[in-house]
Amino acid sequence: MLEKDAHILITGTAGFIGSCMVGFLNENGFENLIMVDKFIHSEKEKNWKQKKYLYAIDRELLLEWLDEHKRIKIYFVIHLGARTDTTEFDYNIHRELNFDYSQDVWNYCTANNIPLIYASSAATYGAGELGYDDDNTLMADLKPLNPYGISKNEFDQWAIRQLNAPPFWVGLKFFNVYGPNEYHKGRMASVIFHSFNQIQKDGFVKLFKSHKEDYKDGEQLRDFIYIKDIVKVIYWMMTQPTITIQPSIINTQLNSGIYNLGTGKARTFNDLVNATFAALDKPSSIKYIDIPADIKDKYQYYTEAAMLKLKHAGYTKDFTSLEDGVNDYVRSYLSAKDILDKYTYL
Repeated sequence: MLEKDAHILITGTAGFIGSCMVGFLNENGFENLIMVDKFIHSEKEKNWKQKKYLYAIDRELLLEWLDEHKRIKIYFVIHLGARTDTTEFDYNIHRELNFDYSQDVWNYCTANNIPLIYASSAATYGAGELGYDDDNTLMADLKPLNPYGISKNEFDQWAIRQLNAPPFWVGLKFFNVYGPNEYHKGRMASVIFHSFNQIQKDGFVKLFKSHKEDYKDGEQLRDFIYIKDIVKVIYWMMTQPTITIQPSIINTQLNSGIYNLGTGKARTFNDLVNATFAALDKPSSIKYIDIPADIKDKYQYYTEAAMLKLKHAGYTKDFTSLEDGVNDYVRSYLSAKDILDKYTYL
């Protein structure tokens, strides 16, 4: 088990999932945290400024900093930093952060015998022609729909081929994550975030029409997972016996590899918007619009995580239902009067 004074390095800590991970670790008594990101964006400051940490390191200086601070024993690395914009079609931009930078993190963990958890993505599954099974042997056959998904899938494939690896490693394929601290993501923020703002401004929500006969408008399906479930799973993996420093303690269930992280239950966008209205105690009002041309042919109509692998590894906790997660997000964060304080995961 990790001791409370263990040094943990987390990338992407000014962003959505990374900042929530820091907040959750703080809640559980971990304060010797090494936060890594580009901390120059003032709009993200409330994600990390009030957190308890030891160092905040600029992403571009990370390797140099690690070389200069070899005396600091890092017990775990959580690599959540990435370029996540699915509408950015320049592959080289994604490759720099999602592949090259991830290789650097992997190689550091390998050389220093440090367990690693990194963020992959459900975008690797493309249109889902092969389903959503997190079997390591299927990665090479997946067909992502955009450069972001391609970059994530290429790193997953690279990782499972490596003979030299961290003592324990996991790539987590996040499905549709929503929750506090995503306010800065603009177009890439969750539909719940955009729905809340549209309701406040216009009194109704715009959803994409369906351009497939098999799906009615608003009935496109996603596996929506609350951020508080994401950080709980990561923390559970961090504290399993298989990744302790003592080699005599072995857990044969949780093995290194790629794991899905969704709820295992797809829900419609109509369900999501209706839950948002319900959390605001307002009747639903939805208008359907055409899918923008730049993403129309790359749009996923259905995602649902196969979750047996994680369950077989020993994770038995229930995931938050869509209704409960949206209700908590809207009432506890988005609708909070003191929004600058309550917006962040505490």
